[in-house]
Amino acid sequence: MSTAPPICPAQHPSDPAELRVETPPAPPLAEVLARWRREATFGVCDTGRYRCRYYAWGQGPPIVFIHGLADRPDGFAPMIARLSIWFRCVAYALPGGGPDGASLGRYRPHHHVADLFALLDHLQLPRAYLFGSSFGSTITLRALAERPDRLPRAIVQGGFAWRPLARSQRLLCQAARYWRGRMSDLPFRLKVLARAEGHGFAQAAPGAWEFLLANSGSTPIPAAARVGLMIDQLDLRPLLPRVGQPVLLIGGDTDRVVPPRFERMLLDGLPNVDRAELPDCGHLPQYTHPELTAELVRRFLTPPGCEGAGC
Repeated sequence: MSTAPPICPAQHPSDPAELRVETPPAPPLAEVLARWRREATFGVCDTGRYRCRYYAWGQGPPIVFIHGLADRPDGFAPMIARLSIWFRCVAYALPGGGPDGASLGRYRPHHHVADLFALLDHLQLPRAYLFGSSFGSTITLRALAERPDRLPRAIVQGGFAWRPLARSQRLLCQAARYWRGRMSDLPFRLKVLARAEGHGFAQAAPGAWEFLLANSGSTPIPAAARVGLMIDQLDLRPLLPRVGQPVLLIGGDTDRVVPPRFERMLLDGLPNVDRAELPDCGHLPQYTHPELTAELVRRFLTPPGCEGAGC
C-alpha cells in the first residue's frame, strides 16, 4: 500500500465566523450510500487487540474518522461522500467484542489510542488529520497530545474532555455490561433517542433517521455499556494544554448529549482552538447536516490556493 501524500500546511482561521458557509442541497441518501459501497475500499487491520474493520474513500491528504458510543463508521459516509473529492478519508470501527476478538473488559483509554496508531501504520500513513465524534473526541485529544508529529490538526465534533454520567446512567451501564443482544433490542431505545436527537432530524434528509437507527442499533449492548463507564471515569482536562495543534470544535446549537458547559472546557483548555456552531442541530451532524459539516472540515483543512488532492 502506497504512503500518503504530504499534508498541506493549512492556515488556521482566526475567526469561527469565517467557517459559517452555505452548501448546495445534498444528494439523496440512497444515492450517496450506493456510491460509498461502489467506490470505497474495505479492509481489516489486526491491531493486536482486535480485528479493526475500516474503509477508505478518496484521494489526497488523509483524514481518519473516529465514531462515538453506539455508532459505527458507516455513519460518516454521507460526509465522506463530499470530502472524498479532496481527501483520502478513512473511518474505522471501535472494538465491539465477539467477532472482532476484542476483550472489552481489559480495554482502557490508552488502548484505543494505540489501536488508532496501529491502523495508521497498517495503512502506511505517517501523518493524518483526525475527526473525532463524541467519544471519538477523547481518543482524538489523547492521540494529539501523544504524537503531535503525526497528527498536525484535528476536528472535534460533539466533543468533551470530561463528561461524568448521572447516577442512574452509571447504574444502568454497570448492569448492561452483562446483557446480551444489541442496542436495537432495548425496549426504551427509540424513546430515548427521539428525546435526545429527534429535534435535530426535523430538517434532515429523508432516510437519515432510519440510517441512524440501523447504525446505532447494531452496537452490542455490553460494548456500549463499557464505553459509557469509560466515559464516566475519563478526565482529560489536565492533558489539554499539551495539545498545541490547531483544533476546530463543531457543535450543534441544541446538543442535549454534550451540553455547552462541557464544550466550554475545551475552549478554555486547548491553546489553539476555534469553534463553529451548526444551527438547528443536535449531537449528530454527520447524519443531520453532512454537507455543511463536510464543508466546515474542508475549509479548516484546506488553505487558500490549495484545492487539489496533491497540492
